[in-house]
Amino acid sequence: MEVQAIGPQAVNQAVKAIAIARGYIAPDNLDLVVKPAFVKLDLENEERTALKFSIKAHPLES
Repeated sequence: MEVQAIGPQAVNQAVKAIAIARGYIAPDNLDLVVKPAFVKLDLENEERTALKFSIKAHPLES
């Protein structure tokens, strides 16, 4: 899954959501691996920089 956020408040909310999601999948013996990256987007004829979070579920080691 990928999540993109533009601006400090959106990035903050995205990071919080990822942290909360970890708690939901922990009982299934899973954790999240998150790879952040900057991406350039064209919005309304303006180039903006966003933060993209590539997220994968990963089994927890026993």
